[in-house]
Amino acid sequence: MPHKKNSSRKHGWFWGTGSTKLLRVRIWSPAAAAAGSSAPSEVEARQWRATMEGYRNSTEVQMSQMVLPCHTNYHGELSIGQLLKWIDTAACLSAERHAGCPCVTASVDDIYFEHTISVGQVVNIKAKVNRAFNSSMEVGVQVSYEDLCNGKQWNVCKAYATFVAQGKPPAKIKLKPLVPQMEEEKIEYSIAAERRRMRLAHTDTIKDLLTNSPVQSEGKNRECNTVVPAEKTRVESVELILPPHANHQGNTFGGQIMAWMENVATIAASRLCHAHPTLKTIEMFHFRGPSQVGDRLLFKAIVNNAFKNSMEVGVCVEAYGHEMEVSRRHINSAFMTFVVLDRGGQPCTLPMLKPEPGDGERRYKEASARKKIRLDRKYVISCKHTEVPLSVPWDQSNKVYLSYNNVSALKTLVAKANWVLASERDKVKMYMLEEDKFLSIRIEMTICIDAKQAFLLLSDMRRRHEWDEHSGRAELVQQVDKDDVIYHVISRTISEENKPQDFVILASQREPCSKGDPYVVAFRSVTLPTQPAQPEYTRGEILCSGFCIWQETEELTKVSYYNQATPGVLAYITTNIAGLSSSFHSTFQACEQFLQKHKDDVSVRFQNL
Repeated sequence: MPHKKNSSRKHGWFWGTGSTKLLRVRIWSPAAAAAGSSAPSEVEARQWRATMEGYRNSTEVQMSQMVLPCHTNYHGELSIGQLLKWIDTAACLSAERHAGCPCVTASVDDIYFEHTISVGQVVNIKAKVNRAFNSSMEVGVQVSYEDLCNGKQWNVCKAYATFVAQGKPPAKIKLKPLVPQMEEEKIEYSIAAERRRMRLAHTDTIKDLLTNSPVQSEGKNRECNTVVPAEKTRVESVELILPPHANHQGNTFGGQIMAWMENVATIAASRLCHAHPTLKTIEMFHFRGPSQVGDRLLFKAIVNNAFKNSMEVGVCVEAYGHEMEVSRRHINSAFMTFVVLDRGGQPCTLPMLKPEPGDGERRYKEASARKKIRLDRKYVISCKHTEVPLSVPWDQSNKVYLSYNNVSALKTLVAKANWVLASERDKVKMYMLEEDKFLSIRIEMTICIDAKQAFLLLSDMRRRHEWDEHSGRAELVQQVDKDDVIYHVISRTISEENKPQDFVILASQREPCSKGDPYVVAFRSVTLPTQPAQPEYTRGEILCSGFCIWQETEELTKVSYYNQATPGVLAYITTNIAGLSSSFHSTFQACEQFLQKHKDDVSVRFQNL
């Protein structure tokens, strides 16, 4: 998203004058660039390029499928159910390559379908493991399709699935760690921990929204003469699990269950609109338990809510062993969003839905809440962080997703390969990264302090003025949770309007997820109704900045500060890079002294309990 070039909107606080030398080095590998190593010989560079050109991720699985008439729906387009089966198969094969044993689908994140695929076109699926945890792993799947007649390709969707390795009961499989090599792999590896955190918070997010922010139905504001009772959209269907539906252990393929779910959901949606609907989104869902060959699966679907141009269908899956069995096992539930498109590809207006009393009214309200959350996830998470407005409005419903975006933006910047050493003075190194319209800096130092102590000291913005001469008063506005805090910061930097700058900043903190991960403190601008812009200040904004802190040895810790600036503040950063100012250097010398002074201060840890 383009931003206005307004020099009065600053994206950091380390500005000043002075001098330092400019030093450029040639980068010979992503790892070398990240470590700031010296330039290689031409022979070393050629050897590295040859190695990388032939590199392929050991967990990568590629699948290409020609779309045949038997794969299509009533539109002559590839059935989403069939596509889900292919996605699950490719992802499972990738997971098993890493685990070395059978794996089962545990969950699938939101999937947004951007295009439909026609008969005769080719679907290309690429799956690879992004990160392995203890017994589960995240698999990323990229789906595209190509037209063989003109050679053009289009992206269809991107999916993230979690798989669990299965050993012989009661033994649990502990997965070997994944070591990312390329820049893209390092980014996905780092952000996988954030996606995992978000999955665990998904249910609580919906509960919080319904409790703290009562959702208003949009039906009251719609002009529609057609009202369909929800019970008329109800669908029940049973499937007998046969050997072709299961894997080599006899467990039903997750993709097969998803395909059956899509089938009954489509029937329910058709009963509301009396037309052929198109599936646009599948919301994140979890498999709660396995089903085996010989089991019966009972699928129940109903339209939960109909909005102006879309509807949500809920699907519940239960399993039982034989027809006389009374108790049934809940396998999973999912929510799918459908639209009805006219001949021009535009969404049609849908009839209104009259919910059933009791549970139907509850589902109706929850569907409105999920719509809000889907929009938050789509526009805060699914897009690149550079496409998100600088100051996104913060509220209770999107707090998890803004925190995710905040940390993942910083981790993405950290994993970039082409950092160039710009200057070095008194063991403080400054790197720069030129990319598209952004110039980013990284300032790095190694000091004798415990990494967690440094993390706790640098996380508290109320103490920043103790080492940053450009930072003024910081007020804690809201303690969102134990990992996220919102501050109102008044800077000592004077804008071109001759007024101090102020910022409303979301500070997101993360401790290491596994060995080798850094402590992370990420900053980004947000807007709050309680903190409007004041006439006595110039409101500044931060796109992406923060600290990553690594424990290198028992005594030494590496502290790196990152800041990604937009064109409006390039002059400040380039002044330091070109050696015309030593503001960054002096600020981080003060930061080092601050950390050394408080490295044994036990009260810091007690304050953060």
